[in-house]
Amino acid sequence: MTVQVRPATVADAEAITEIHLVSRAVTMPYLPRLHSDEETLAWITHVVLPSSQVWVAVDDRVLGYAVLEGDLLEGLYLLPEVRRRGIGTALLHHVRDVAPVLRLNVFQRNHEAIAFYRAHGFELTGSSDGSGNEENEPDATYSWRATA
Repeated sequence: MTVQVRPATVADAEAITEIHLVSRAVTMPYLPRLHSDEETLAWITHVVLPSSQVWVAVDDRVLGYAVLEGDLLEGLYLLPEVRRRGIGTALLHHVRDVAPVLRLNVFQRNHEAIAFYRAHGFELTGSSDGSGNEENEPDATYSWRATA
């Protein structure tokens, strides 16, 4: 599978929304569904895309996306059926080329994501009881710094 990583555009909003919704439903079924599909699309279109750096991984369709706000990796999501094929790694490497220091928050129950980030050099730097996120789900903060 040949995958290209490129900046996202507004034309990608529907694909990004679908990836966001299906990935969360499949990989984190314990999360409450707090927003409708339409609200999620509006958030991606009018908040995420204009205010963040967003990249998509594509072949003949959008397979995944990554969102960076400053040094915070706000999200990295893939279609469930393309996981474990290097696409998440390609997106993460692209983000790391742009930001020499990164941090991210991940739900503590998301063991697969934690393993992915730890395998890519992220270290645990904090945790919370979930009172700071809308899902009220305990989370952890991981950080990464490029080496000289």
